[in-house]
Amino acid sequence: MPNPSPAVHGDTALPPPPLGVRHAVGGRRLMLHRSGSGGPAVVFLPGSGMVGLDYVNIHNRTAELTTSVLYDRAGTGWSDPAELPRPAAEVADELHDLLRSADIPGPYLLVGHSLGGSYARVFAQRFPARVAGLLLLDPSHEDFLARVPEEVRRHAERTRREVEHMLREGVPDPTPEQLRQALDQLAPISDGWPESLRRPLLDYHLNAWRTGIDEAWNLDGEVADELRSGPGLPDVPLIVLTALAEEEAEVLMWSAETRQACSDVKAALHAQLARSVSKGEHRTLADAGHLWLHEERADAVLQAVDDLLHAARRPSERPTPTEHGTGAIDARKGSP
Repeated sequence: MPNPSPAVHGDTALPPPPLGVRHAVGGRRLMLHRSGSGGPAVVFLPGSGMVGLDYVNIHNRTAELTTSVLYDRAGTGWSDPAELPRPAAEVADELHDLLRSADIPGPYLLVGHSLGGSYARVFAQRFPARVAGLLLLDPSHEDFLARVPEEVRRHAERTRREVEHMLREGVPDPTPEQLRQALDQLAPISDGWPESLRRPLLDYHLNAWRTGIDEAWNLDGEVADELRSGPGLPDVPLIVLTALAEEEAEVLMWSAETRQACSDVKAALHAQLARSVSKGEHRTLADAGHLWLHEERADAVLQAVDDLLHAARRPSERPTPTEHGTGAIDARKGSP
């Protein structure tokens, strides 16, 4: 289904990013922030509606291990505007060119969250020699909606029609009460953000809510087709982390049986992804939710990054083992 009202997203008079610099790529300026040194460089691909700086805490810890990179896709965050949604191939090519422009050599360890997981997979399909490893954080999957219970599919279609109508007819500004509720919901996470970034990130999320809707609009259509028609993943080290904690909205909406069925489908698809390469692994996190698993279980994400770095590096490149590489962090490893 086409986007009901394709729109250019992003501020046409962008303030300077609170962290990072902009690089000119394909006629646009894209925000990128890098820290640390060494390789392979870890590159975070945000989920739908999120920006690079949402991952700043785990980025800072990753930068203690290697070069770590945050960035904003065109149309999001502090990058130049773009019409959304976009083909995944365009997003992947843009990231490839951005990393080259910023003089960050490959191959890369891509960390893709949610929709960013789909983009990471397309990047790996298009540039297999530029990928040292993949960490997929509760990634979206092109076959999820086809396998969940019928009531969930019907609800998804109904919601899509309602959102389409809402976007076409125009959406009123949120009320002060709605803004307060949004701030309250973000508080457990935003309280942990660096003080210098808290206000810019809160302002962004309160004012750019439509970006996430539009960016993911073609996930079950064009992006799914790109993934299905593309080649398989390169045979590189891969870890898929599945978040199994229930979201409040799901508990209110669905029966326990339906929620379990959806969870089982997601876990099975993630395990299937892990099995698609010879060095794939599936790990489950019972105490992390989809949206903020990189904050709620930063230890498990960092452990997975370190494990993948160790697997991707040649023996001569491996540093002396540190506390991050002992394997003591409980990531609740599951069978692929």
